[in-house]
Amino acid sequence: MQGASATGVLSHLSRLEVQARSRKTEPQQRSRVTELKAAAEQLRMRREQLRAEVETHKNLQKLRTSMDKRREDEEGEEGMDEDSEDSELLRLMARHTQLNDLLYAHHIIGGYDAIKTRQGQGLCLSLPTAYDGVFLETYNLEIDVKPTPRIARHNIPPFIPLSDLVEQSDMKTDIRTFLDTLSQHLNAFSGRKQQLKLLKELHKSVEVMESNALCSILVMMVTVPKEKTAVLCTLDYTDHTRCLPTRVHFECNDKPLADSPDWDKTRSLLLETPVHKALSTMRNMGNIV
Repeated sequence: MQGASATGVLSHLSRLEVQARSRKTEPQQRSRVTELKAAAEQLRMRREQLRAEVETHKNLQKLRTSMDKRREDEEGEEGMDEDSEDSELLRLMARHTQLNDLLYAHHIIGGYDAIKTRQGQGLCLSLPTAYDGVFLETYNLEIDVKPTPRIARHNIPPFIPLSDLVEQSDMKTDIRTFLDTLSQHLNAFSGRKQQLKLLKELHKSVEVMESNALCSILVMMVTVPKEKTAVLCTLDYTDHTRCLPTRVHFECNDKPLADSPDWDKTRSLLLETPVHKALSTMRNMGNIV
């Protein structure tokens, strides 16, 4: 009887141990399921967006082909109402797409618009900036060509290290390298500034606590939904030729929260993804309000 009693006690303890383990794994499983559902929803939204973009691209491509044919034989597009507002809008969109393609191609091959000034004594150069397919500011500088190349006038922001870039390059023999490096700084700055603008427009619940003119530092306050805990997030862009931060730091009253594995994943996300897109992913996953 004693052996049977001992066996019953051991079986009962074993069942209790299994139940305790299952209780520990259930929250982790629920958290993983929530994370996967958010990721799946984001992928579905992206799929619908891509479908709409593909359909729009097809329509614009058909219209562009029709417009090219019209220019060649001076005939109107077949099957389209000239007085239709939709037709006119599509024509404008097609023309806009054509111009964007030309500008993008010019930008990709490193083209710089140059105009001779003062009867060939000077050269005025334009450096356009773009981010995520959107063209932003255009900066200009005038270079005296003779007797030796030097910058006469410009509207480059004062926090861009223009003098250092001039010293590091030989403008007399390799002005292209100087322009490429300067363009890289300007595009990175415009990209960071555009990200900050999109952050403020798309994420009203995120409070921007600090930023500077170069957009090389960004401090923002986010809120964790469950604990209602405020987390101070600092993004440091020490490489001024890039749009992504080189360091991300979290601070909050609940120190274990900031050092948790979930926030380690968030740190990696912010290091690899533009801040406004990273915040959208964090919100979809339920990490922030």
